[in-house]
Amino acid sequence: MVMENDDYLKALRDRAAAYAVTLQSKRYELAKPEFWYPYGSISNFVHIEMLLTGTNRNLLCEIDPKRAADIGAADGDMSFFLEQEGWDMTIIDNPSTNWNGLKGAKLFRDATGSRVRIEEMDLDSQFRLSETYQLVFMMGILYHLKNPFYFLEQLSKSAMYAIISTRIMRWSGPAEQQITGSHSRGTRQLMEHLPVAYLLGPNECNNDRTNYWIFSDAGLRRILDRAQWDIKDYRIIGDAHEADPFTAEHDARAFCLVQSRRPPL
Repeated sequence: MVMENDDYLKALRDRAAAYAVTLQSKRYELAKPEFWYPYGSISNFVHIEMLLTGTNRNLLCEIDPKRAADIGAADGDMSFFLEQEGWDMTIIDNPSTNWNGLKGAKLFRDATGSRVRIEEMDLDSQFRLSETYQLVFMMGILYHLKNPFYFLEQLSKSAMYAIISTRIMRWSGPAEQQITGSHSRGTRQLMEHLPVAYLLGPNECNNDRTNYWIFSDAGLRRILDRAQWDIKDYRIIGDAHEADPFTAEHDARAFCLVQSRRPPL
């Protein structure tokens, strides 16, 4: 049984890669390439396959009902793929911070007859999720939120599981010879064991004003715990040894599977 589900997860990863080609081809029939979000999210299935271990590798095939939300979904790659896999999917995003104002997700949905729901929501407000979900995907969205504690706490009331990825830091800044611009020129400090987060300036990370909080490893684990989540699997990819909040060459990402400690849905 475990081997069968292990094969399922690897096959899901491979089907996702194949669907990404179909997805791009169809999108380019609908609008010019520059209209679409330039960073594909279906590649996250590669990381999800590596993340899940032991009995957690059974999760995606055993969840019932297969009802999930994709929060901060860009153009909805993961949602449209999982719909093909039999999932009931909802995209949740804020048009004002989405690459094309959610027009891309809506255009693709309408052109293909998809039944994926699209819910517009300002996640930096005192929001409430209108539905409950067995699983939520939050891929690369946490560090774009002004209020990650509130977000994670509210989510724990509406979702049984979540798969999260977010940028993390090991050091407070880049190595001395790489410090430029607004980056602090003080002695950098090792942060991975401190439960903290760094608040970015508007131009410090990829010149993107929507980047806010970069957690240390201990900080991410602490906020998940305080927001009523248990970590079931955890993995760091990228430059884990030199990770800092600023530089692209020292970008590291934590991927984790978490389970809510709230009463069962």
